[in-house]
Amino acid sequence: MNKVKALLLIALFCITIPTFAYDFESDGIYYDITSSSDRTVGVTFKSSDDRGYSGSVTIPSTVTYNGTKYSVKSIEFFAFQGCTNLTSISIPKSVIEIGAGALQGCTGLTSISIPSSVESIGYYALQGCRNLSAISVDSSSSFASSFRLA
Repeated sequence: MNKVKALLLIALFCITIPTFAYDFESDGIYYDITSSSDRTVGVTFKSSDDRGYSGSVTIPSTVTYNGTKYSVKSIEFFAFQGCTNLTSISIPKSVIEIGAGALQGCTGLTSISIPSSVESIGYYALQGCRNLSAISVDSSSSFASSFRLA
């Protein structure tokens, strides 16, 4: 019985703590270090309560943190989810993966350009982007022949 109470107390404590999803922030963009040895990062969100993105966002191909230069390799799952005031996003050629739900519900987004470097796009990455009228996919991309608006 004491174990159950302890587990419930721990669960309650975890629920009340704000969830922060990033390792560091640079120029208004939040990042998770995905590999210290390969020096790679993924774009993520600020917290579960504050996605923190609006307007035009330009993701750099590299970012420096604590004196270490990292390559931006991914847009993590749900990174921009629900950012209704996000109007445009520029994705660098260093990005190889766009995670599931990455731009889900970005109703202010009108166009997106996907570079040829992107090897995978997760499920529902663009779901609910009802004002998205143009998706540009680099012609050398593996998605070029099959990716289109639904």
